[in-house]
Amino acid sequence: MADASPLPSPPDLAGLLRDGPVSLFLDFDGTLVPIAAAPGAIAVPAGIGSSLADLANRLGGRLAIVSGRAIADLERHCGPLANACAGSHGGEVRLAPGDPIHSIGAVPAAVLHEVAAFAGNAGLIHEVKPLGATLHWRGRPEWEERAQQFLGDLADRFALTLKHGKCVAEIAVPGADKGAAVRTIMAAEPFAGTTPVFIGDDVTDEDGFAACTAMGGFGVAVGERPSRGARYHLADPAAVFAWIGT
Repeated sequence: MADASPLPSPPDLAGLLRDGPVSLFLDFDGTLVPIAAAPGAIAVPAGIGSSLADLANRLGGRLAIVSGRAIADLERHCGPLANACAGSHGGEVRLAPGDPIHSIGAVPAAVLHEVAAFAGNAGLIHEVKPLGATLHWRGRPEWEERAQQFLGDLADRFALTLKHGKCVAEIAVPGADKGAAVRTIMAAEPFAGTTPVFIGDDVTDEDGFAACTAMGGFGVAVGERPSRGARYHLADPAAVFAWIGT
């Protein structure tokens, strides 16, 4: 894939590490695995769990996966992850394997019922997550406007938030965002006091870029979507893996 982004490639990771300790935050879909037609259809690289464990060791434990997926769903695809994780766009955080998952709450059952009913009527894919629910219209793009309107109205009625992504939107508990996840993880050892770098491809990753920039680090945008907050760019998941050296 040609890299047409106006942003430069990030500095070499080994060079960054020579300048001081780095904490690395990685999105999952679109960053470590290509976007798929449905959430369960992703092609996960063989041995990704071992590759990430090796990367975490190189970084002195300062690696976190920050995804819109639930932590449990990440581990269904990758196996047990030997690093910090934030799921549901930051609504749940686990600082280390075996630690409890800290969650900020859950959406009402009535919301989940309405989302499921709308998805069934429209023929859309939907997911139920620990802190929200999503509608996917990649296969039914003519439903985008109606799905966005439905979720927006539902969020207003139940005082929830609406997050937008590539052919997907999610209704979620307020306060869950990737920037908050970065700040929570960066307050803990061994992350505290290091330079944070966030790599992600979607709109929700902008909060992570902003949080890292505010703490002296930077964001790296993946793919074709223009980014307002990233300093650097990588073309696709293959380029991400090449950059992190796995």
